[in-house]
Amino acid sequence: MKTLDLHGAYHSSAEILVENFVLLNITPFKIITGNSTRMKELVFQILDRHDFKYYPENYTNFGAFVVINK
Repeated sequence: MKTLDLHGAYHSSAEILVENFVLLNITPFKIITGNSTRMKELVFQILDRHDFKYYPENYTNFGAFVVINK
């Protein structure tokens, strides 16, 4: 499964990284946001804009999300 790891990425560059990743890859894929609330918000806004569905990789790790088509 393709993975985008945003650890160490600046919030200002995350939007471009995520947008390119979701548009250039086929679901399912994983996005690792880490525990940053702001980073999660940025990622969720982009996923919602493109009508993707997402869920936590597992319910003990809310810093990584699996993305699928709606």
